Amino acid sequence: MSSTPSAAAASARAGEPEGSESPAVASGHPGIDELFALLAYGEVAAFYRLTEEAKMAPNLNGRINMAAMAAAEMNHYEVLRDALARRGIDIVPAMTKYASALENYHRLTTPSTWLEALVKTYVGDALAADFYLEIADALPAEAADVVRLVLSETGHSQFVVAEVRAAVTASDRQRHRLALWSRRLLGEAITQAQFVLADHDELVDLVMAGGGLSHMTDFFDRLQKTHASRMQELGLA
Repeated sequence: MSSTPSAAAASARAGEPEGSESPAVASGHPGIDELFALLAYGEVAAFYRLTEEAKMAPNLNGRINMAAMAAAEMNHYEVLRDALARRGIDIVPAMTKYASALENYHRLTTPSTWLEALVKTYVGDALAADFYLEIADALPAEAADVVRLVLSETGHSQFVVAEVRAAVTASDRQRHRLALWSRRLLGEAITQAQFVLADHDELVDLVMAGGGLSHMTDFFDRLQKTHASRMQELGLA
């Protein structure tokens, strides 16, 4: 999962006082182990995806930027590995249980062009980041810091924005095509997130820590709102 911008996610939560309440989840909650494991597999999967998609780049600059993002993913994996080790968890068996859902998402959203790869890097992975950052708000400080660190901005997002905006400004056909692609990424991301939650009650506990069923509904509504903001950033709205 690439560390794409979370500004839209932050604005969706604007007005909520930081640090004004105790964390809703205890530090020993098993859902934290599951969350770290899910994140870890996402980082590994993203590393392989980005290195593969770098081959689609039309020039050396694109390949270098993709490679740098891939390197950041493995750095984040190591942060999660160490965090799980401190909690007495072996990362490989812990994260393997999430392989099916994440690999299915990537299989269903395999880009066919360089521009589709860029949009997926920016929009698709940012949706995942929104999902995890929402959960982080309910976590104890140490666990929340780990989540926010591995989802931190890597500095490569502006490269993606510049390339996509230039392409869609020059071609209405590309803009319509990539807008449809972006909506497909949204649908698949939400579907896979729901599958993961359906199979892991510990993660549901984290999502619902801030409230009941209405909180869960609001949770997915916010994902769609931040997605709309990113489409505007890319010139796809």
